[in-house]
Formats: sequence, C-alpha cells, structure tokens
Amino acid sequence: MSVFTNSASRSIEQARDYTSAILDLLGSRDPMDVLPRTADGIRTAIAGLSEAQLSQPESSGKWSVQQVVQHLADSDLVWGYRVRMVLAQDRPPLTGYDQDLWAGRLHYERAPVDEALDQFAVLRRSNLRLLRSASPEDLRRVGVHAERGEESVQHMIRMYAGHDLLHLRQLARIREAVERRA
Repeated sequence: MSVFTNSASRSIEQARDYTSAILDLLGSRDPMDVLPRTADGIRTAIAGLSEAQLSQPESSGKWSVQQVVQHLADSDLVWGYRVRMVLAQDRPPLTGYDQDLWAGRLHYERAPVDEALDQFAVLRRSNLRLLRSASPEDLRRVGVHAERGEESVQHMIRMYAGHDLLHLRQLARIREAVERRA
C-alpha cells in the first residue's frame, strides 16, 4: 500500500507517514501560492483528452482522471467544512473519511469531469476567500483530527497544498498512461 493511500482505518504511524509525505511534496513553497493555481493545473492536465481517456484508469485498481477530479472537489468540500469548524468552534473533532469508499459509493466513475472541475473551482475560491480573511490568531486555531490528532488551520493549509500537488502529479501520470494506450 502506498503511503498516499488514505483510508479511514489507518494507524497513527501510517497517518504520520502520510502527513510527512504530503508536506514533503510542498517543501518550502508557499501554500497560498499553490492553492489558487490548482484549478488551472487541472484544466491543463485534462485539456484535449477524450471522454474515453478521462474515464480510463491509470492501471487496474487505480483511479481515472474523472475520479481524481471528483475526489479533489469532494476533498475541498471536506476541507472547507473542517476549516469552518475549527475557525468557529473550540478544538472540534475532525472526522476522517475513506477516499476509496467515497469514490465507489458516490460513483465518481459517473461524474462528468467538467462538472467536477466546476465544483472544485467554486469550493476552492470560497475556501481561499475565507482563509485570506483569517487573522494570524485564526490560523493557529486547532481541531482534533480522528487519525492525525491536533491540526491547526495553518497546518491544514499546508496539507491541502501538498494534497493538490500529489493529485496534479497523479493526473499527469494517468494522462501519460492513457495517451500511450491510444
């Protein structure tokens, strides 16, 4: 299992490894420079792909472009909820979720890519608007993640920027794989 596999039943050590790997992808980049660019990065990654290519997985058991883009939209929905909980409440619990269960049970394979990208772009703009208005004190507020423990808003910002970079790389890999098959 990849360190980037993110099921809800992870051990504390797996969650720590996942966090470290995601933050390593971000490195020293400013997350507030990465986050606003992701929608355009997705548009570039999918430009010119046919409907058939958008729905082809990278390989057996892996996600398609279509599924990744819907995951990013749903992930931003979850992130926005978590950020709002932390900003509005004191040390709220932050529930984890199994991304593969969401993909299967919410039928990501049926999600039109253009609609998923629109959802992502709207959610991301809303989340960034909120974060840009947050004070330094707000950014230090914490919630308690079910798998990863205490997380500040600032930490969540870094995590989601790294998460974006992970999935932009994944989209590039999938594109390469499906174009090789064409």
